[in-house]
Order: sequence, then structure tokens, then C-alpha cells
Amino acid sequence: MIRSVTRAQGVPIMACVFDENTARIYETWCRSPQGRAVERAAEEMLLRLLHPRPGQRVLDVGCGSGNHLLILNRLGLDITGLDASPTMIRRAGERLGQRCELRLGRAEDLPFEDNAFDVVIMIHTLEFLADPVAALREAGRVASSKVFLGVMNSLSLEGLMGRARGYFKDSFYGRARMYNLWQIKGYLTRALGDVPIAWLCTPWKGAAPDHAGVSGKRVRLFGKSPFGPFIGAAATLLYRVRTDNLHLKLRVKEAGGSVVGAETFGLIHRVKGEGRDERGLSV
Repeated sequence: MIRSVTRAQGVPIMACVFDENTARIYETWCRSPQGRAVERAAEEMLLRLLHPRPGQRVLDVGCGSGNHLLILNRLGLDITGLDASPTMIRRAGERLGQRCELRLGRAEDLPFEDNAFDVVIMIHTLEFLADPVAALREAGRVASSKVFLGVMNSLSLEGLMGRARGYFKDSFYGRARMYNLWQIKGYLTRALGDVPIAWLCTPWKGAAPDHAGVSGKRVRLFGKSPFGPFIGAAATLLYRVRTDNLHLKLRVKEAGGSVVGAETFGLIHRVKGEGRDERGLSV
């Protein structure tokens, strides 16, 4: 795993960029039972929280090898992927071909214009960033409608037990910074302001029965408990306009007369030659 160093308030912070070895580990995890369950949950959450419409412009920040781009492509969306890893961009290109645009870049400095997309998604991305708030501000800048986050939950029963057993020690998630629902909400609010945030969370094992997802797969989603292994949160962007009152510097009596009268009076004087402006000369 390649690590790049940035600084926040003078404190060194490590950001992770996947190399060939880490990319293989990540893809192996995605094919594992846990990884497949999380990917199915992410797909269902995208549908439920974003209500995507064909033709919408969607940017996947930290697109990796293109797992979620493939989901978005099947929904008929206009997709773009960005990742800081040349390895991941190459692999995504091999899988998607000409079906999407792929860009190499950092989440904290997106190479796109303001409001270039309808929606920006970040799944398994925030955990590896040096400055989550800066990345979310950038996501809000280039999105016009919503920003979606999908993260592994630091307060999940599986996460707590796994860390206690050293389960994550040798995996790529052992190097990730995990978050809980309250942290996610706090970051979104700091980056985007006081915006509406909708969320869903997968339950721990045996907590709730399976439900048929809109994609046809059996997905267990449970939005009431924030302690499941995977959290999806969508922030709806709001645009507010504040106006300032302009104070009239002259009193009405001092101004005297109407605007039309003043203009007519000035025109008469210019025609008579009293005005010194050459525009007042008669033709």
C-alpha cells in the first residue's frame, strides 16, 4: 500500500493509495461472504437513498476497480469514476471499457467544475482519506443534488469483536480509519452545512429477517439501529440565498421630484444648450 503524507493543523496524517498487492487483497475481500453482503447492501442503499433516474450524472470518488460503477451503469446513469490509484483506474478501465469516463485524482481536490454532477458517491473511500471534511466539501462542490457515503461501522458488533480478535490486523481494513453514524453526520454537517441526512444500516447477524431488495437480491437492511456493520448516508444539498437591505442615503424630501420629472427637466436644459454635455446639442 502506497502512503502519501499530508498535514492538517500541523499534524501529519497518512492517506492510503492502493498498489497492486493491496488491490488484490481488496478484490479477494469483495468476493468473500462478508464482502459480497456489504456490496449487496451498498447497492440496495444507493437505490433507496438516492432514487437514481436514468441519465443522471454520477461521480464515484474512490471508484476502485469499478464494482459500484458497474451497478450505476446497469441503472442507466451517466457515470464517471475517480481514484488516486493508477492500478485501480487501470483495472476499472479493463472492466468498463468505454462505458464511463475515468480520471486519476484526489478526493480532496477534484478536477471538475462546480455542479458538474447530480450525485457524488463515496463507498469504502472515507476510511482511507487524510482529510475527510475537505473531501466532503469537494463532493458538495461538484454535486448539485446529493452526496452519498458508504462506510464500515466502527461501532458494529462484528467490527468490535473483529478488532478485539485482531481480525483486521493483516487485512487492508486493518489500516483503515472506521467511523460510526454520529461521526459521519458530523463530518457531513461540517462540510455541507445543516443539510437533511437520510441513512440506513445493515443489521448484525440474526437481528432482522431478510427483505427483498428492489434489485431482486435478498438484502437485510435495518434503518433503526446504528450498530450494524455497514452504514449508508445520503445528504441532500440545499441552496440558500441571503439578501442584504440597501439603505437609501438621501431623504425623499432632499431628493425631491420624481425620477421621470428629473430626467425630463434635465433633457429640457440640455436641448436649450444649458447642459455642457455634447449629448445635449440639438441636431
